[in-house]
Amino acid sequence: MLGCFLTNLQEVILGTKLAVLFPAIPLAVAADYYKLGRPWIFALSLLGLTPLAERVSFLTEQIAYFTGPTVGGLLNATCGNATELIIAILALYQNKIHVLKYSLLGSILSNLLLVLGTSLLCGGLANLKKEQRYDRKQADVNSLLLLLGLLCHMLPLMFRYAVGEGTATDFSTLEMSRASSIIMLIAYVAYIFFQLKTHRQLFDSQEEGDEEEEKAVIGFWSAFTWLAGMTIIIALLSEYVVGTIEAASDSWGISVSFLSIILLPIVGNAAEHAGSVIFALKNKLDISLGVALGSATQISMFVVPLCVVVAWTMNIQMDLDFSLLETGSLAFTIIITAFTLQDGTSHYLKGLLLFLCYIVIAACFFVHKIPQSQISEGKPFTGLFAA
Repeated sequence: MLGCFLTNLQEVILGTKLAVLFPAIPLAVAADYYKLGRPWIFALSLLGLTPLAERVSFLTEQIAYFTGPTVGGLLNATCGNATELIIAILALYQNKIHVLKYSLLGSILSNLLLVLGTSLLCGGLANLKKEQRYDRKQADVNSLLLLLGLLCHMLPLMFRYAVGEGTATDFSTLEMSRASSIIMLIAYVAYIFFQLKTHRQLFDSQEEGDEEEEKAVIGFWSAFTWLAGMTIIIALLSEYVVGTIEAASDSWGISVSFLSIILLPIVGNAAEHAGSVIFALKNKLDISLGVALGSATQISMFVVPLCVVVAWTMNIQMDLDFSLLETGSLAFTIIITAFTLQDGTSHYLKGLLLFLCYIVIAACFFVHKIPQSQISEGKPFTGLFAA
């Protein structure tokens, strides 16, 4: 038993280059216990979440070897964004709606521009003498789902602009958002059925090739136990992050929007980012697109509407109105990504342009400020409509 534990410890903890960041986990707990500066707790928790997010992806892959591709695919879809989902639920529980919206929006932007952009950039540079091609069918399906999600986000914003501010408008926007969230969840369930049953060949045909068959390096129950333990630690560190983000913002002079939209998603998407870039370097763009677009689609069409529905059950007023700047950034991101992927070929310039778009949006939110009172109270910030 001791030998098995040591083997698992070597594979799970030391099997990643991010293992150097694991000491940040006990340091974050110690910082909270001894009441050190809240910015320190935020920084250490953020560092500790990075290897945990990557290892959760590794463990779900190990479990998938035993459960088969169907259950494994569902498990990967559920656990791939575990960090973002846990942070969202904790922010919702603490009624920090802005942190929740910002972190989910940032995850979509990060997957579509940062993860996909760096993958296309690195893949293009590594395969300069090869034509990189991918199957457009998978990208088209994800693009349609993202556009549907964008429509559900834009309708409450346009409704508020058309009707004007008021209690009746807020109520109508909330009701519209809840109905739209149910529609989005139905669409996501249909997408899962489409992906795993009726049109499975569109999504897993790219995995067929002359690669050697891989085998699990740890057992099923070992992987499941490690996964459960790491999920608990992620929940603890996520609670630290949500509880100290405003203090870190005040101490560092960095806006909450930048911390939530840029820093948190980079940590949460560490696994997707690394995996997508590695596959792109091997000229396997279909898998890279599946990772980046699949994660963005899950956040947009599953996690966001799920949070609205959960907030509804908790009697918390959360809608799909992400305000003008945020919704505009999301709209241009989805449109630019769809145009980038429309011809079925790729080169490094496409990746570079996506990455530069992400830098521009990051700079915008770096200077974006909202009143601290509205963040604390969870009041909607409507930008141009706040008058």
